[in-house]
Amino acid sequence: MIAILDYNAGNIKSVQNALNRLGYASIITLNRDELLKAEKVIIPGVGEARSAMKFLIENGLDSFIPTLKQPVLGICLGLQLLCKRSEEGNTPCLGIFESIVKLFPPQDIIPHMGWNNFSKVQGTLMQGIKPLQDFYYVHSYYATISKDTKSVCNYILPFSATLEKDNFFATQFHPEKSDSIGETVLKNFLEL
Repeated sequence: MIAILDYNAGNIKSVQNALNRLGYASIITLNRDELLKAEKVIIPGVGEARSAMKFLIENGLDSFIPTLKQPVLGICLGLQLLCKRSEEGNTPCLGIFESIVKLFPPQDIIPHMGWNNFSKVQGTLMQGIKPLQDFYYVHSYYATISKDTKSVCNYILPFSATLEKDNFFATQFHPEKSDSIGETVLKNFLEL
């Protein structure tokens, strides 16, 4: 069973629908026992870092999530929450990845919305993916390049498209909205 973390962020049902298309059963939950028992945990999301972290703290999940031992995938806001901190609301985040989340400059050409490819493609999630294949993005904040960066995308400047550390994985793009190429990334995670 795949657990999708329910923390009042948007886009959670899209992730569940993508898992259903791939033949994986999933539950949407914030119950710790269900999260612990899950084979994999996904932290999807469209939203705002400060309110998302506030919800995680209020529910004791800020200290719980880093203790998970099974593979964990953060998507979009989920990636940002797994980073050290975010400029969005000057928010301390979960600190799994060394990256800092910053606002794209200049603000008149954000959000980064639409299809984009990579200048560097590496890592477990990106097996079978080539640099010129496009994925769907929608975000105004980006994760800086760090030692955890596996894939890099360019929009205004280079940023972390995927991050990996131990059992934690993350994508800034939305694999669930990126057609069959996105399904490849989800399968790479689900088959760990």
